Amino acid sequence: MPILYTAHGHATGGRSGHGVANDGALDVTLTTPKELGGDGAEGTNPEQLFAVGYSACFLGALKAVAGKQKVKIPEDAKVHADVGIGPREDGTGFGIEVKLSVELPGIERELAEQLIAAAHIVCPYSHAMRTA
Repeated sequence: MPILYTAHGHATGGRSGHGVANDGALDVTLTTPKELGGDGAEGTNPEQLFAVGYSACFLGALKAVAGKQKVKIPEDAKVHADVGIGPREDGTGFGIEVKLSVELPGIERELAEQLIAAAHIVCPYSHAMRTA
């Protein structure tokens, strides 16, 4: 696969630390949620970052597949991602589950479902979740 873009970032302190992108555009305090044993301090966590990244990427994929079909995705379209984390059933670590919800106001349900199915093929996050 030819790489078109590579993002660079680093984290220190693990789940309770600091994360920065190489260009400084992203600079976040990382905190562990109370549900995972943290103190719930102000900040973000890897699951929230994944949810926002997946949502943005999936909406971009929707726009790409819709554009090929000459369908305009409305400006107020939204993709919600619920990212859950928990112990894997095999007891060897943790896994994540993602539920996407898509709002496409003004687009008929059948067409919306076709676009969503096509976007899952195009979106690299969806691909990574299938092959993980």
